[in-house]
Amino acid sequence: MEIGIIGLGKMGGNMAERLRRGGHTVVGYDQGPQSARDVSSLGELVERLSAPRAVWVMVPAGDPTRATVRELGDLLSEGDVVIDGGNSRYTDDLVHAELLGQKGIGYVDAGVSGGVWGLENGYALMVGGDKDDVAKVQPVFDTLKPEGEAGFVHAGPVGAGHFAKMVHNGIEYGMMQAYAEGYELLAASDVVQDVPGVIKSWTQGTVIRSWLLDLLVRALEEDPELAEITGYVEDSGEGRWTVEEAINHRVATPVIAASLFARFVSRQDDSPAMKAVAALRNQFGGHAVKSIAKGEAEAPA
Repeated sequence: MEIGIIGLGKMGGNMAERLRRGGHTVVGYDQGPQSARDVSSLGELVERLSAPRAVWVMVPAGDPTRATVRELGDLLSEGDVVIDGGNSRYTDDLVHAELLGQKGIGYVDAGVSGGVWGLENGYALMVGGDKDDVAKVQPVFDTLKPEGEAGFVHAGPVGAGHFAKMVHNGIEYGMMQAYAEGYELLAASDVVQDVPGVIKSWTQGTVIRSWLLDLLVRALEEDPELAEITGYVEDSGEGRWTVEEAINHRVATPVIAASLFARFVSRQDDSPAMKAVAALRNQFGGHAVKSIAKGEAEAPA
């Protein structure tokens, strides 16, 4: 089938290529000057597609996605379908569906997981929307998903796809944090002499094996002591949203919350909270503190 893709970055570009390999006609657009775009504007993209049109939006969540959906609402026609495959918050989906629905344009939200490996391995797809709108673009989903029965789910009405992806990413935060803490403990030990080897040994036969663990092994093979990178870690927003929704629904998610807060700590060169803890320990127990100027432990005055 024909599909327009807006946003040809690492994910969008690879998805466009996988669809072309699967026999679909893809019309790509990107604002980047160096992008391999097929058209120079959203208007031209819409003109190149046959009705009923399907357009996949793969741009950063938030204002870029909102602006793109609004513009498409003015360009598309009744019976067309817009798919948001970015990491939008599910509450935005409800607004977009209402906006487009007033003009008879369908809206589908698709949570996508697979990263840069999706071109060859396929993308896990969590989809929300009306069943008729989903059916219109099902051939695209069938091509993008991995081989086999799993890898695609129509999770529910509009918003369900991005809600599912939000929870997926929250779980991902927790899993990565657990692997990272285990790695740090191994590296801190004088007993274990081959830390990368231990991590790699866990990838076969153990209950904690996973693709994330495989990727950690890959990273350690490239840089055994991870000396070439800093420990500064951003969050995409979905970890925060997961914790907020857990609060809203009174669901305890201590692991996900702790992993999110650990990312906040990673951005501090010298944690003010830990300074306060050190000062308190010094005050009530006379425990030594480390002088910034001297870089060594000092006993209380």
